[in-house]
Amino acid sequence: MGTLLLFSVFNGLIVGIFYALMALGLSLILGLNGVINFAQGTFMALGGYLAFTIEPYVGFWGSLILAPLGAAVVGIATERVLIRPLYGRDPLFSLLLTFGLAMIMEDLIRTIWGAVGEPYALPNYLNTPLSDSLFFLTGYRLVLIAITIVATAGLFAILRFTRVGIRIRAGNADLETIASLGVNIFFLRAANFGMGIFLAGLAGILAAGQLGLSPDIGSQLIMPSFVAIIVGGVGSLLGSVLGGLIIGIASGVTAAFLPVAQEVVIYLIMAVVLVVRPRGLLGQEGLFE
Repeated sequence: MGTLLLFSVFNGLIVGIFYALMALGLSLILGLNGVINFAQGTFMALGGYLAFTIEPYVGFWGSLILAPLGAAVVGIATERVLIRPLYGRDPLFSLLLTFGLAMIMEDLIRTIWGAVGEPYALPNYLNTPLSDSLFFLTGYRLVLIAITIVATAGLFAILRFTRVGIRIRAGNADLETIASLGVNIFFLRAANFGMGIFLAGLAGILAAGQLGLSPDIGSQLIMPSFVAIIVGGVGSLLGSVLGGLIIGIASGVTAAFLPVAQEVVIYLIMAVVLVVRPRGLLGQEGLFE
């Protein structure tokens, strides 16, 4: 029983990491850009497929760096061409745009790479269990956790210590004021959107090594990622990470003991949090009440 519980918690933690990275990018984009990005899941899939394509040439570690950057470049171009003209309009327009974009991108992925899923090859030294008793603990899973911690810490360091990051934080609080001070808010929004997509691309690569690649890999994770934002608190980046980990672990444990309720428990947690604390665990007061 103890091993089963540990196995379930660890599996849930791994899935929760994917939710957390997705939710972190979604929350970042929602904060400054004011866009509910339904295409985040397909950008995640794009990152995974880009890594799959370039890995034979640059290796696993090279693809881990270059593929999210490639997804971020596509994201910045998308923001410039499609999303920027919608700033200042009803948020419903950008929501519908990204929803349609998600379907278009998913079909393009199917056209380019095929509708059948692809296995994502990992280095053998990462895919080996570290012990016989803890068979679920592989080098790749530890690397996955370490990369997520580094990426999350790096994002918070950028937002806290760099000029662009400080301006992004200021823009979240009062975009009109920093625009009146001469800050190029279009560049700021593009950089912010690119960072959010970078996180989605990184999540896509890490998830591909664990779950395999398929065109709809992102669409399977997008709704729980939105739930993670609500549970953690809209407006809180740390809350998004916390929400993703909570629902991931809860889902993993439930899958072991009551598989039929694996998805239900995610929305049950959201409902309980909204009743008890409407702004979420770490959210800003006033967003939901």
